[in-house]
Amino acid sequence: MFHVKLPRTDAIARSAEDGPALETGADSRRIRLPRRAVERPLRQVSKRLMMALTVLVGTALLVWVDRDGYSDNSDRHVDLLDAFYYATVTLSTTGYGDVAPVSDAARLTNILVVTPLRVVFLIILVGTTLEVLTERTREEWRLNRWRSTVRDHTVVIGFGTKGRSAITTVCTTGTKKDQIVVVDPSSKVIEAANAEGYVGVLGDGTRSDVLRRAEAHKARQIIIATQRDDTAVLASLTARQLNRGAKIVAAVREEENAPLLRQSGADSVITSASAAGRLLGLSVLSPSAGRVMEDLIQQGSGLDLLERPVVKAEVGLGPRETDDLVVSVVRGHRLLGYDDPAIGTLQLTDRLITIVRAPLPHHQEAPRSMGDVD
Repeated sequence: MFHVKLPRTDAIARSAEDGPALETGADSRRIRLPRRAVERPLRQVSKRLMMALTVLVGTALLVWVDRDGYSDNSDRHVDLLDAFYYATVTLSTTGYGDVAPVSDAARLTNILVVTPLRVVFLIILVGTTLEVLTERTREEWRLNRWRSTVRDHTVVIGFGTKGRSAITTVCTTGTKKDQIVVVDPSSKVIEAANAEGYVGVLGDGTRSDVLRRAEAHKARQIIIATQRDDTAVLASLTARQLNRGAKIVAAVREEENAPLLRQSGADSVITSASAAGRLLGLSVLSPSAGRVMEDLIQQGSGLDLLERPVVKAEVGLGPRETDDLVVSVVRGHRLLGYDDPAIGTLQLTDRLITIVRAPLPHHQEAPRSMGDVD
């Protein structure tokens, strides 16, 4: 049995007083949106330097080829060194004027070619600085756009083994990665979540200001997969305070802590240690039954355990008369077994817990029966 640490509870009291308004600058450091892979800074600088040198050499060669159209104040012939000197001072906009175009062809070349190359050269040199200056503005724009569009998403508090497995299962039902928001206090964990395509919020999931950054008040479902049971209780209390209508599912290590978590606002509580122990015991008694249970809880392969609404064609039928294998019926807030006499016939407001065959991947084809062989 764990004991909730009383000093932690004042965090909820403080968080409840926080207003909904948040500083964008602080959010841009704590909310991290997934981004495309970018090159390393050293490689980017090297590429820009090579581009600048290419423009410089090209300009110098252009001047040297038309060297007869240029004059030197020192009354000497314009050679290759003079061409590079002129290209350098021209592209850098220094322009001492000791080497200048005098022929019409040279001046036309300066207008049509050298001047655009000067602009390109300056863009290359200041490009890195401009990119740094605009990075924060771009990130704030992306963050504001994300805030305005995200809703009915899934918030996952904790990105450990349980959190990752929960996200994998949720995504097999068609949920997109941009509809998943991961909350974790570890910066490295948030970076890992970003690398997998999920939005990450850096912070303690027991604090309401952190959950507001994750837009938990707009979420459809919240998954609590923390490492400690007391943290799960505090996270559930905070999440339920922010969102009265969201479905909250939480995991605890010890079964005796499950009732406290339900009282904290969790709709469903999974006891990880007890569940693993029961699966181990079942596998000892019947290895085949253990494999079937493991297959059922692993979505997307073999047999899947799914919840779906009753369709009109099934209204008035018994649970055993449907095309799917029905194991339970959800009626209101009651979960009834398929053989419960209280079910009677199916109603349109019922929901069915069924076992179905997982769809095959697109690259696989269902094996043909012997009757299909020509």
